[in-house]
Amino acid sequence: QVQLVESGGGLVPAGGSLRLSCVASGRTFSIRRMGWFRQAPGKAREFLSSIDTNGGATVYADSVRGRFTISGDNAKNTVYLQMDNLKPEDTAVYYCAARISTIGTYQYWGQGTQVTVSL
Repeated sequence: QVQLVESGGGLVPAGGSLRLSCVASGRTFSIRRMGWFRQAPGKAREFLSSIDTNGGATVYADSVRGRFTISGDNAKNTVYLQMDNLKPEDTAVYYCAARISTIGTYQYWGQGTQVTVSL
């Protein structure tokens, strides 16, 4: 089992920045990839970015490429999402997820952290 805990959400004005953190515990050695997702009220969950835990290869959704940066610290079992130039449409609950397979679905999810971007 893997447990994930996100932090770093909050209220920020448009154009501002936030850095989200996700700390993994448990069978962390089994994690192959970690990702960030978000879900706004009334909308489907949206993939944002992911990072390979062995080598650090990253993937970004078009909606956040150039504004968001994912990074990882294996020694701390932590993944970060640096979010810059935030827009009101970025308002959502942000979730961290972990996958123990190289492809397929994410098996483990955090509880989420709220990000609210004001005008």
